[in-house]
Amino acid sequence: MLSVNTNTGAMVALQYLNQTQSALSTAQGVINSGLKVASAKDDGAVYAIAQNMRGEVAGYQAVTDSLNRGMSAVDVAMSAGQSISDLLVQMKQKALAAADSSLDTASRKAMNQDFVALRDQVTTIVKNAVFNGFNLVDGSASNVQSLASSDGTRKITVAAQDMSLSGSIVTVHASGATGCISTQALASTMVATIQTSLTNVNAALANLSAGSKKFSIQLDFAQKLSNTLTTGIGNLVDADMAQESALLTSLQTKQQLGVQALAIANQAPQIILSLFR
Repeated sequence: MLSVNTNTGAMVALQYLNQTQSALSTAQGVINSGLKVASAKDDGAVYAIAQNMRGEVAGYQAVTDSLNRGMSAVDVAMSAGQSISDLLVQMKQKALAAADSSLDTASRKAMNQDFVALRDQVTTIVKNAVFNGFNLVDGSASNVQSLASSDGTRKITVAAQDMSLSGSIVTVHASGATGCISTQALASTMVATIQTSLTNVNAALANLSAGSKKFSIQLDFAQKLSNTLTTGIGNLVDADMAQESALLTSLQTKQQLGVQALAIANQAPQIILSLFR
């Protein structure tokens, strides 16, 4: 039926054109963001899963930061321990030389001064072995802990190693006659004391090294988990740009055809005029 009031063809053409325009808008949004699921409106279930996984990734970033801090604190303690071990070797050399009964008084005094300077340097190293507020070699902390899981329930703990003078590891006294080599007898006793301290320090370094490896292994694992989760999120929400490009081209063609179809439908009532000529 020819009618000037109702143009069914135009209404149908406009309906399909609107559908094409909506799909085109969606495709352009996907291409702009690179995401096929950018919000809960796109796909509520997938968006919820992706958000949960993003929370896990954020958690593992915090774990990585915590592990890096813990490992750095242990590494600083290890550096201090290595320096102390080197000092003990030099102190043993001085003590052994001073234990020689043929050494004259002036030479023994000079060696004792060198020995005391080396001994006091141990204290300086111990006091300065601080990272992020942690000092694992001065007895101020019993351990250092770092996060090991994204929910914070699991942690990695590395025990501190007190390398202060007059302690259980470095048994050389910080002062007094028992902390120097001013006599041949004191020097002879000091040789054994330093050897014990050296053995203890090396054992402490082994413990710190084992702790550093724990941090390193967990750090590598956390990074792999984070990468795996990130890949999983991409699989859920990332758009296939090749597919979207093809879809965009198709929709643009449909849009042009829809515009032409609507124009043709709108010309239909013009036929009525020819009936009255």
